[in-house]
Amino acid sequence: MNKKALYNAIIAAGYITVLVSCVNIVGSMLNSIEDNIFMPISMLTLLVLSVAIMAFLFFYEPVLLLIEGKRSEAVKLLLSTIAIFALFAIAFFAIALFVIP
Repeated sequence: MNKKALYNAIIAAGYITVLVSCVNIVGSMLNSIEDNIFMPISMLTLLVLSVAIMAFLFFYEPVLLLIEGKRSEAVKLLLSTIAIFALFAIAFFAIALFVIP
């Protein structure tokens, strides 16, 4: 297993966990706020930021390896990162379905 792939997947899962936790905490503290035009703008901005962070974590180093002519290493790193992240996703779904009532 590639350590870089593991680190990237852990950082991605951690980022998602922290982000969702913060949104839940702020949402529960500010539940009396009326909907306005800035909420959809804020959510779309957060989505774009998250996509940029995930793209960096998943694709930056594989693209560099590809540019250097190390195609097999690039593919291996990308697929390893995706596979490890998929395991985190499966674990999150299992916890959501079976552990937390």
